[in-house]
Amino acid sequence: LEPPPLVRDDPTEPGDLVAQFEAVLDPVGDRGDLVGSAGSTGLDVTLTVDGQPGAVPVAVGRTAYRIVQEALTNVTRHAAATTASVHIDHRPDSLGIRVEDNGTGAPATTVPGIGLLGMRERVSALGGQLRAQPREEGGFMVEARLPVERTS
Repeated sequence: LEPPPLVRDDPTEPGDLVAQFEAVLDPVGDRGDLVGSAGSTGLDVTLTVDGQPGAVPVAVGRTAYRIVQEALTNVTRHAAATTASVHIDHRPDSLGIRVEDNGTGAPATTVPGIGLLGMRERVSALGGQLRAQPREEGGFMVEARLPVERTS
């Protein structure tokens, strides 16, 4: 028997996720970015970016994209939220991602899926950290810190 893969393969995963992650940083662009797409569902989504954006390794860009994608998907499908925020924090040695909402504060248990588990696997494979939990003030929060060695 072959051991299971460390990170699940997703046959529906887009080919150029690094470029798509960069599109996250362009919420008014016409590239079908994640923030704009979530906003088109009626969710009021804000984006903040701290630090100096720079190139990141492909695996980090892919993981960051999937975290934002899955977190916003969970918000629109399960949280009964009206607002969400995406915060990207560029540091010289890491990339931070935080997605928060004002919804019900607990992940859905009625719809099967591997969203949070997949996030944990991807972040762990890169040596990063992930927190996903209800917020004290209501809503839910997903926060990741990914180590990076900047490529430029």
